[in-house]
Amino acid sequence: MIQPPDSKQPDDFSLVLGGPLFQLLIRTRLTTNTMNLVKRRVIVISLLTWLPLLVLSVLSGQALGGAIKVPFFYDVDVHVRFLVALPLLLVAELVVHQRIRLIVKQFVERGIVPPQVHPQFEALIVSAMRLRNSVVIEVLLIILVLTVGHYLWLSQTLESATWYAAIVDGHRHSSPAGYWYAYVSIPVFQFLLLRWYFRIIIWARFLWQVSRLDLHLVPTHPDRAAGLGFLGGSAAAFMPLLLAQGALLAGNIANHIFYAGETLLYFKPEIAVFTIFSLLLVLGPLCVFAPRLAQAKRQGLLEYGALASRYVEGFDQKWLRGGAPLDEQLVGTGDIQSLNDLAGSFEVVYSMRPFPFGKTVVLQTAIAALLPVLPLALTMISLEDIVKRLLGILL
Repeated sequence: MIQPPDSKQPDDFSLVLGGPLFQLLIRTRLTTNTMNLVKRRVIVISLLTWLPLLVLSVLSGQALGGAIKVPFFYDVDVHVRFLVALPLLLVAELVVHQRIRLIVKQFVERGIVPPQVHPQFEALIVSAMRLRNSVVIEVLLIILVLTVGHYLWLSQTLESATWYAAIVDGHRHSSPAGYWYAYVSIPVFQFLLLRWYFRIIIWARFLWQVSRLDLHLVPTHPDRAAGLGFLGGSAAAFMPLLLAQGALLAGNIANHIFYAGETLLYFKPEIAVFTIFSLLLVLGPLCVFAPRLAQAKRQGLLEYGALASRYVEGFDQKWLRGGAPLDEQLVGTGDIQSLNDLAGSFEVVYSMRPFPFGKTVVLQTAIAALLPVLPLALTMISLEDIVKRLLGILL
């Protein structure tokens, strides 16, 4: 069957294969149409943002010490940001590209999107890919980074003499490395991060539009999500993004602990808000199916409840009220097994989840987000004390 020029199949769905930056990376041979060369991208972009800072700090004598409080080599935030978080943002592109398109294919392969709805489903893919390729959006992201993003970054920096800025008469004076840091490195990182948030918006919009289609949901599906349980697997695709954000938070907190005299407990509100934000970022888009799942559960309870009533009435009349033929024995009959199967089906409908993911996925997502922050617990208790306590418990 020949597809129209604008027709899109689930295989064509990708949150990352598009946009001006993607086209630039292809022309500079830093990526391919299948998101290969990820190692090359990590090396080149990380060196673009981190290596000039190293060179300029060494040349200005601010790499290891001097009359500053935070030399370059001792700045945890800058190294974590560009050597850990930024590579993870780039790796996340490959992981999301490979896994999310498989998730989208399941709508068709599992019959959730019936054949008569395929044209509408393909139109939603076309709309999502058109938005992903928007030049206007990426230009707006750049403007946002150079304005609001720059202001927010300044509000999070240390209020003391560092390798990137010195405080003279109450005013901040940037070093040569500081100018590159503020106007190249930070904007590049913020743009990559904001572009990820934009992709999440595209993903959420697509799922919301799909949830409004005439889907074929089966309330007795064993995944207890009417057949949509596969969507919970999308959370794993975004794990590198969560790790990147967790590393970014951990680096910022570490600097404030080491150089501003604050403690990890001081950041409990920030950590709590970050955890909630991470859960909403990854699992929030899936919640758009909650109304459809609730509707499927209500309909299933009504239909299977009516079926169960008819069956148990017949069972009662047959085996308890003398309706069974004289030559039919209760032992060996399939009626009891059928009654048990019907009860199992009704239990599946009754225990349907309100969302297409379970508690395990929520826990795994929270752990992935907080994992980079856990090492900072060593600032409150030494590793030696932890080992001693563990040995005391085990031995």
